Amino acid sequence: MEDLVRVLVVDDQAVVRNAARTLLEATSGFQAVGEAASVVEAFTAIEELEPDLVLLDVRMPDMDGVEAAEHIRKGDRRPVVVLMSSDGRAAPRSSAAAEFVHKERLKPALLRQLWARHAPSA
Repeated sequence: MEDLVRVLVVDDQAVVRNAARTLLEATSGFQAVGEAASVVEAFTAIEELEPDLVLLDVRMPDMDGVEAAEHIRKGDRRPVVVLMSSDGRAAPRSSAAAEFVHKERLKPALLRQLWARHAPSA
């Protein structure tokens, strides 16, 4: 059986978290293991759930997503994908994030491509 990529979805908007969960359920090889509506919740969920991949909104109310990605990556090699808002701004630069994508571009094929590029070596 194929190992599932365990994904934590972090976004302050429930509608986005629901859409991401639906996308993950429709993408073979991926499993939504949890959701967080704030960065503080995300830090706790990461410790408890140990996801393989974190889908993180760049605009969070309690901490900037780029700063959060840097914090997440300090003691861990887990890839982080920061989902940008749909406002068309250029992607912020951070070595802590695996990639930046616009939320509306995230589809099963892109999710698989992102994981293929950034999955840790076995």
